[in-house]
Amino acid sequence: MSRMTSNLLDEAIGIDDSTNLSPLVGRLLLVEDCVETSGAFVLHHLLKRAFSSPHSSNAVIFVAFSQSFVHYDRVLRKLGCNLAAQRDSHRFFFLDMLTVGCSDRSGKETDEGVLVGLYCKIQRAVSALIQENKRHVTILIDDIPLLEVAANGSSNHVLDFLHYCHTLTSEIGCSIIALSHEDVYLDIERPLILQMEYLAEILIKVGPLATGIAKDVHGQLTVLNKPVGGLQENLRNRVHNFQFYIKENGTEFFYSGSRA
Repeated sequence: MSRMTSNLLDEAIGIDDSTNLSPLVGRLLLVEDCVETSGAFVLHHLLKRAFSSPHSSNAVIFVAFSQSFVHYDRVLRKLGCNLAAQRDSHRFFFLDMLTVGCSDRSGKETDEGVLVGLYCKIQRAVSALIQENKRHVTILIDDIPLLEVAANGSSNHVLDFLHYCHTLTSEIGCSIIALSHEDVYLDIERPLILQMEYLAEILIKVGPLATGIAKDVHGQLTVLNKPVGGLQENLRNRVHNFQFYIKENGTEFFYSGSRA
């Protein structure tokens, strides 16, 4: 796979052509979207970025509540990334959770137990990857609200699960990338999303254009990159705003009014 060139999204996160996802080590990146504008393309972009170098020590554990492996493999192939090949080379672990909410537990497994079991799978996968000298492991969760559904609506159990996953970022140097839907929580209390926003070192908000629908612009991104370790340099530039246009084989990122 050829090396990717950086773009406005990569620059806002702190990724350049040579680092792959290394600026995310030990950090939580949260993507928030809405019904009008899906943020799935951000996950696709970061997933491809993780595998942009064939000799990289990056690996991904993908926790899928929203779509199947076949779906993601088809999407990433259009972007020039073969997930099946990455899986065969032990750089990609896919945990299919689509049927969790539909399974008949019959009281044999508590809602908390579902997440405990999921965390144990993640922990075992991380340990196996570290043994194979994978120095940067990314845990990617494609739908936080559906994770909450799997916990039977228990925000506390989801928060406990996320806190345990977050400990892996400090203990082992993993990174976490998660997608949530902001408008799911508009009319209810928001302890889960508020806690995630607090934990996230990088917050990416995906939304429609404030001026309405445009033919050549699909929406706008706001990236908040919090200073690492209390460092205050570049504080003025830590918030980035730009627009995007989704194509079949990738996404263009550009400042307002600058797209030809």
